[in-house]
Amino acid sequence: MLKNYYNKFMKFYEIINTLILFVYWILVGLVTLRILMKKKSISSTTSWLLIVYILPIIGILFYIFLSELNVGKKRTSNLYKIWLYGVNWINNIDCNKTIFNNKNSYIATSIFKLCKNIQGIPGTKVHKLKIFTSTNNIIKKLIRDISSAKNNIEIMFYIWQPGGIADKVAEALIIASCQGIHCRLMLDSAGSSIFFRSPWVKIMKDAGIEIVETLKINILKIFLRRIDLRQHRKIIIIDNYITYTGSMNLVDPKLFKRNIGIGEWIDLMVRMEGPIAISIGIIYACDWELETGKKILPNISNKNKISHNKKYLNGVQIIASGPGFSKDIIHQVLLTAIYSATKKINITTPYFVPSDDLLNAICSAAKRGVKVNIIIPYYNDSILVNWVSKYFFTDLLSSGVNIYQFKKGLLHTKSILIDHQLSFVGTANLDMRSLWLNFEITLAIDDSNFSKNLSNIQKEYIKLSKKLKLKKWDKRSYWYKLMERLLFFFHPLL
Repeated sequence: MLKNYYNKFMKFYEIINTLILFVYWILVGLVTLRILMKKKSISSTTSWLLIVYILPIIGILFYIFLSELNVGKKRTSNLYKIWLYGVNWINNIDCNKTIFNNKNSYIATSIFKLCKNIQGIPGTKVHKLKIFTSTNNIIKKLIRDISSAKNNIEIMFYIWQPGGIADKVAEALIIASCQGIHCRLMLDSAGSSIFFRSPWVKIMKDAGIEIVETLKINILKIFLRRIDLRQHRKIIIIDNYITYTGSMNLVDPKLFKRNIGIGEWIDLMVRMEGPIAISIGIIYACDWELETGKKILPNISNKNKISHNKKYLNGVQIIASGPGFSKDIIHQVLLTAIYSATKKINITTPYFVPSDDLLNAICSAAKRGVKVNIIIPYYNDSILVNWVSKYFFTDLLSSGVNIYQFKKGLLHTKSILIDHQLSFVGTANLDMRSLWLNFEITLAIDDSNFSKNLSNIQKEYIKLSKKLKLKKWDKRSYWYKLMERLLFFFHPLL
């Protein structure tokens, strides 16, 4: 009797086991077909195939949740319409001929034309432009601007962490809102999770501040939207005339991630006055409508000031990226700029995981005689990124690229300087996540004085860095090299 039950159980087990294997290999086959059909680079395609085949089940789940660029049907259907509406609005306002620039330097002309043709918004004039490298100085200036606001304040950050000087900004916003200034605040759900669990949410809402939690993490919707998609933009707009953007999150650097032992985060922010705030306002309005369904457009309260102010810089081109925006626009712009360089390229980025095309462009520039300096952190808050970045060092050093490892904290600045004239600053890192996934904002600034200031800042970074030598790098251990190559296959996840 027991033997019969045992035999029946074993047959049932074999059937179930066969079904599971059958379903598993069907899934593997479907995912493999999907990977091959997607227009990805050869290295990315190979890496995903290895992940799927080497890591049973887990590899398939990684691909489903972390590769497909799905932002939800409703969001996808609305994105293009919202952006197109904003572009048409800004191109048809009365003072549009006054706010757009028509002339650029030789190195910037192709970049500005490319962005205009893809995005629909030309380069925009700027009255004042200043770089800040001290978080304390940025916050002090920001609080003064908030206190002087007359009409509206719009703020967007990836991370807002309460405590220290960040609370002073919150207090300034509350005072402004109580004085009748219309204040809006957009924060990423994952990046600002500590903020959304703090008392500040209720306090600020009670003061009349509108707060929106973007890209909320919802386990019930994991099959409807990619869960690691993030709103990574950092934008501040005051009275549609003053605007800030750059790499800084709204945190106190003396408190933020101090437990991981890498020192303070080193950031760069740009403060601008002039019509550029209107163009950036279109990006903010688009993101706001996507999350709330409510349409807002910049109210040009300084129209007369914009129309009659003649002291403008060459111009700034905004580059907005993310799902639903112009596909891989940052990638196209950077490739165009690097291949156009004839003298010098300076790059600072905390996370360096370039595409094959970008790596080839950088190496090609160095080989044709362009001086290329890449400044990255010696210490990094991401162990995986730290290892994967090293995979590219040999090719770069062999091509003549100078690699400097910043040792006085985590260098979080995202900047590129081309031929002492064209500067790129913003929120995008040189990694797959920023180039292809997250919502980012980058500024292309065509101005020699700004570029000179940025160059001086980058020189200071280099002074605080250790230069990597090819001979010494080649002598690293076999196991070190093996680890680099093994972890490189996970670069599509970064």
